[in-house]
Amino acid sequence: MAPLTDASQPRLAAGCKWGGTEEDRMILFPEGAIKLQGTGRQVLERCDGQRTLGEIITDLQKEFGTTDPEKIRADISTFLEQLQKKRIVDY
Repeated sequence: MAPLTDASQPRLAAGCKWGGTEEDRMILFPEGAIKLQGTGRQVLERCDGQRTLGEIITDLQKEFGTTDPEKIRADISTFLEQLQKKRIVDY
């Protein structure tokens, strides 16, 4: 697996797609589904294969301005690395 860097362009992996309703969005993948809420949903909605990890982090740092920017960076990176291990996100 490739390491996650600020230049990485995260996207849903092959075989994964959005499902559910607007209120109850989830990611459907071959082994199941994950219901997304809050920050996790905000992160994955930005993982379109066009934006870089650096851009996603900057965007969310602006949105959550009172939170420590390094905590935001660490949390997003950990979240995406976990999803990559489950083959839900590629970059």
